[in-house]
Amino acid sequence: MKTICLYFEIHQNIHLKRYRFFEIGKDHYYFDDYENERGITETAERSYIPALRTFLDMAKLYGKDFKVAFSISGCALELMEQYTPEVIELLQELNNTGCVEFLAEPYSHGLSSLINEDVFRDEVSRQAKKMKELFGKKPTVLRNSSLIYSDDIGGLVASMGYKGMIAEGAKHILGWKSPHFLYHCNQNPSLKLLLRDFKFSDDISLRFNNSSWSEYPLFADTYMDWIAQLPEEEQIINIFMELCALGIYQPLSSNILEFIKALPACAKQRGIVFATPSEIIARTKSVAQIDAPYPMSWNDEERDTSCWLGNVMQREAFQKLYSVAERVLICKDRRITQDWDRIQASNNFRFMTTKPMSVGMYRSIYDSPYDAFTNYMNILGDFINRVNALYPSEIENDELNALLTTIRNQGEEIEVKDKEITRLQTRLKKYEPEADEKKPAAKKAPAKKAAPAKKAPAAKKAPAEKAPAAEKKPAAKKAPAKKAAAK
Repeated sequence: MKTICLYFEIHQNIHLKRYRFFEIGKDHYYFDDYENERGITETAERSYIPALRTFLDMAKLYGKDFKVAFSISGCALELMEQYTPEVIELLQELNNTGCVEFLAEPYSHGLSSLINEDVFRDEVSRQAKKMKELFGKKPTVLRNSSLIYSDDIGGLVASMGYKGMIAEGAKHILGWKSPHFLYHCNQNPSLKLLLRDFKFSDDISLRFNNSSWSEYPLFADTYMDWIAQLPEEEQIINIFMELCALGIYQPLSSNILEFIKALPACAKQRGIVFATPSEIIARTKSVAQIDAPYPMSWNDEERDTSCWLGNVMQREAFQKLYSVAERVLICKDRRITQDWDRIQASNNFRFMTTKPMSVGMYRSIYDSPYDAFTNYMNILGDFINRVNALYPSEIENDELNALLTTIRNQGEEIEVKDKEITRLQTRLKKYEPEADEKKPAAKKAPAKKAAPAKKAPAAKKAPAEKAPAAEKKPAAKKAPAKKAAAK
């Protein structure tokens, strides 16, 4: 049976402000609050809120016949909590329907997986904890920033305990293989891989409203016919995109939400079902391993990391940022850690790209990639000075490594204890009914112990029996008096 895995990314970049060289050491606030509020408010009104309401209607209308997955960056959550809490409320309401799965991802939507394992682990852990707080369940499937994946990253994610990961179905990695199967990591077969079908995904997110497209206008039944006509053995169709594709990239006036809403009914007519990533992983066997010696992503035609690290400026900024990673990890200053998350975001490096683009390149406040580089390096210079003020660069690496090892060991111990507590709580719930039945017997126990209590006086007699020995002591003192009489 053909199965559609529908997934949406929710991420909003936290915009940096214009920061001059002469402000280094004087101004430690780097963000454009007006632009951040305007950006998230506009995106929520034009995309997130109407799209999530549509998904709620679909969940109520189709029930278990509709499933969808989301991943939300920590930066996006911070903006939504501050400016658009109604988006989080809609996500929680949608979560209550049981039709949704929330995935893990790096908190900052950054590139730490490419350079620093400890930072990546920390980011994913914090984001997963936030997901559990908001939606009641810890994620078991991970989605890296922009679907970045390689063999080494897959091995790392598997070591973190995740069952699955979603990635790009890049042609240079798949070769003759199809993305319509479940695969696994070549370093650890326990990590299953769901690969994005970029054609079916881009038909919705990029081409839907393009009047020059040969398939325009696209209808839901036509789209489902394409999926139904795939070879019988190709059972998994992974349609992954950003949520802002619904309302921003494809305006609401294009009837994009009506198209999405009609998909489950058209799918059911053709025997096609929807499922979440974890459901597919649980009931499907992997057909082969994926070999990805170099990182791939879902960005640009190259499907690699060149849009973030393709030129000297980007690599210089990237190396300098993570040169203080060890110091930031042991830092307890909330302002430092919050700024660290925000300046790590991959968008900051994308603004510096010099690659030619087939479509217009959004550069935020910047006039050119060189302008973006200069502004970012000014901010980074001030940030590094603040970190070095707390943990001077003279501190030996061995000392930092020792602190990091201690922190890591403590984290692992806490995780082990949490798992043990969860295991014991589960076992305790099994015995709770039996415990309730024995409660009356437990109340009688004190009455039975009352009998031994009578023996207490007998125990006190021991000192009393020794009392005569104490009375003989004065007699021992009279002995010298008798000797005196004998004289």
